[in-house]
Amino acid sequence: MAEPEETFYTEERWQNWLTRVEDEDLDPENEDSARLLLNLQDDAAIAVAKILTAYDDGDLEQETALDELAEIREIVLSEVEFDDEEKLMLIDGVQTSLVCVFYAAEEYVHAGPSEEGSVVDYVHAAADAEAADDVDAALGYLVQAGTRIIDGEELDMAVAEEIEYGLVSEWLNGLDSLQSALSDPEVVEEDDG
Repeated sequence: MAEPEETFYTEERWQNWLTRVEDEDLDPENEDSARLLLNLQDDAAIAVAKILTAYDDGDLEQETALDELAEIREIVLSEVEFDDEEKLMLIDGVQTSLVCVFYAAEEYVHAGPSEEGSVVDYVHAAADAEAADDVDAALGYLVQAGTRIIDGEELDMAVAEEIEYGLVSEWLNGLDSLQSALSDPEVVEEDDG
């Protein structure tokens, strides 16, 4: 049983990741650079997964879980100040991917998993909505897909390959991180240095 005052994520933790990004010579085509950005994203998704697990296990009340999620969202989605434009864009990509993760987690805690369609149905609906320039609807569909993933339905990333690059594909990338985090919440551990 987790002690009730467990800290799921901190400003300092996010800042440590940002410092690493700022200090590294980043090249998105380079595997190490790509891994650093993915680890940063996965780390936030793991914190979300831990809150969801604690909530599902009855260790967190609904309101506390929502407060914890809001706190992480505020830390991770706050504006980053880098002098390097390219790094700002890369961090922005990570933040964009995580937007859907936070909303899906909040929706799940608030209302439970969507009962309507499958993950794939929602992904296709989101892609159609994005193609019609209805970004809000696209996000809404993926949030519902996210609640299904949190509930245990598998997101097959092959479906992402059918989708044009854009917000939906970025959000899917975030949901993929969340899915990994839910199945193995200990993948990325920050150096205890």
